[in-house]
Amino acid sequence: QVRLVESGGGLVQAGGSLRLSCAVSVSIASINVMGWFRQAPGKQRELVAIITTGDITNYPDAVKGRFAISRDNAKNTLYLQMNSLKPEDTAVYYCNAQIGRNVWGQGTQVTVSS
Repeated sequence: QVRLVESGGGLVQAGGSLRLSCAVSVSIASINVMGWFRQAPGKQRELVAIITTGDITNYPDAVKGRFAISRDNAKNTLYLQMNSLKPEDTAVYYCNAQIGRNVWGQGTQVTVSS
């Protein structure tokens, strides 16, 4: 059974940085697509960043230039470096792996104060 465990969330001031990690219980080398999503209170879950096995990345305009997704296949870990954080980035952040079905982590809270 595939398990994803996020960590690294917390409280940060606007303009600050956080690095999220997602530890995966299986080898990620063959997982074609992995990503980070977020969900703010009262809003739908939205894509934050996505990465393929070829390290092709994609970001929505809201985070482009501020967030960077990466993967370490040797450590079976997915990362999200978040810089220049804004209060509107406040949300629960979820790790996702697409392996025939969507697998989700339990989420980690990120709170950005103004």
